[in-house]
Amino acid sequence: MRPVSIAPSIEAFAALTPTLPPATHTNSYALGERDVLLVEPATPYDEERRAWLEWARTFPSRGRRLAGILLTHHHEDHVGGAAFLARELDLPVLAHELTAEKLPEVPVSRRISEGEELVLEGPTPTRWTVLHTPGHAKGHVCLHERTLGAVVVGDMVATVGTILVDTRDGDMRVYIEQLERLRDLGASVALPAHGAPIPDPSALFSHYVQHRRKREAKILAALRAFGDPGATIPELVPVAYDDTPEAAWPFAAMAVGAHLAKLREEGLSTEDDGRYRALPASGSTP
Repeated sequence: MRPVSIAPSIEAFAALTPTLPPATHTNSYALGERDVLLVEPATPYDEERRAWLEWARTFPSRGRRLAGILLTHHHEDHVGGAAFLARELDLPVLAHELTAEKLPEVPVSRRISEGEELVLEGPTPTRWTVLHTPGHAKGHVCLHERTLGAVVVGDMVATVGTILVDTRDGDMRVYIEQLERLRDLGASVALPAHGAPIPDPSALFSHYVQHRRKREAKILAALRAFGDPGATIPELVPVAYDDTPEAAWPFAAMAVGAHLAKLREEGLSTEDDGRYRALPASGSTP
């Protein structure tokens, strides 16, 4: 768990967290050359927290000032150390309002919102723009530094593992829209919570969008093949995820549910007592 320097104003630290396999760690980031913002106080484990604190406490000895701790969203593998680490370091916690509402036990002292600039002073000041990017989680935020061409992306994409969109807190339509928005930033590097930095983020964002659309097309084709009286999610999963190991089907079921919610919203499917049917596209002949 050694810190990794990504740029003069960006350092990463990976800590063990209860995230979804095959991922095992969540990346925290220290942003800023003099003022330092710590992103993703992720780990709930005592030994990992001690290592995280040792890392954070090196910055004052390097002539840098800790300015705060920022949460990208409320999931446990991103905030497991938030209250403890903020207390130990006596730092304010920054989060979106919708994230703060999910974490009554975390002392969020500053609510951040879309378009807000977080200015970190230093030899080369950096300006991180807050992007509200719901879809994976309602309060999810990313941070974009235009001059550096860097974007901190939390759980929007990953280079280890996959990203779940669960209808209990996510929205597949919005998630895809936000991926397209991130793609259009034209960033030169993306910093994910899980896995290595992404050197061509626009290509990966595009890949994610294409992958989701292909999966959705398989789900819609399966619905049409089932016809009346429709199909349940457990019936759809083996067809739509026939290229996925059966051990992953419980997670696939969540994704199918999210795609079905999107298809219903777009008028392409309907649901009755847990059974889903395809509807003809608007303007098409039944």
